[in-house]
Amino acid sequence: MAEASAFEILPAIDLRGERVVRLQQGDFGRETAYDEDAVEVARRFTDAGARWLHVVDLDAAQTGRAVNRAVIGAIVAAIGNQVRVEVAGGLRDESLVGAALGAGAARAVVGTAALQDPGFAGRLVSTHGSNRIVVAIDVRDGAALGHGWAAGTAGIEAAEAIARLADVGITTFEVTAIDRDGLLGGPDLALYERVVRLGRGSIIASGGIATLDDLRAVRARGCVGAIVGRAIYEGRLGLADAIAVADDTP
Repeated sequence: MAEASAFEILPAIDLRGERVVRLQQGDFGRETAYDEDAVEVARRFTDAGARWLHVVDLDAAQTGRAVNRAVIGAIVAAIGNQVRVEVAGGLRDESLVGAALGAGAARAVVGTAALQDPGFAGRLVSTHGSNRIVVAIDVRDGAALGHGWAAGTAGIEAAEAIARLADVGITTFEVTAIDRDGLLGGPDLALYERVVRLGRGSIIASGGIATLDDLRAVRARGCVGAIVGRAIYEGRLGLADAIAVADDTP
């Protein structure tokens, strides 16, 4: 398996009802389906040179039911010896995180439970190590949200959330600008400048990335990686080209 580089591209495979889809701004009513065969999508990304895959169970994030567990297992079985797979969506207790990692995922991404109880994240780090646990900081109007970004969800100020979680051992945060997600309008660079400047952990950018220049911009702000979805599926951004940009020495 390839060694990690200084900046990583994480192509996203978002699953709903076992299909590969993308949502706009986290809205389950604004879904675009791209493929029925998630394993084949994972293989295509692997063939294009991906070193990481970001796989999300949207059903579990919304309802807590792990509808796509078998599909995620099939992805890990198919390409897990070539590519690191991180799993996200609905991982709200220690047994679910342990099961995901035990099934071969390289990392688990937790959100709601960690925001509500930083001690939960701390226990995961103690059990599995900080390199295998990532926290999602999904930001709307400056607040980090859980519960699948549902309307009306109360949040915590993003910088405060990062500080609390860094204090219990979290070292990597995936920060999504919800209002940019799935719209291809460019990343929220001001947000990434703010959270990188905190100096409390490594930041992976997500939301709105559509071009190679967008990737260069989030890297220039100090992010260590970027999650990219719709731009790849719609042919606006070639994955191989994105990886080449990531591998360029800045």
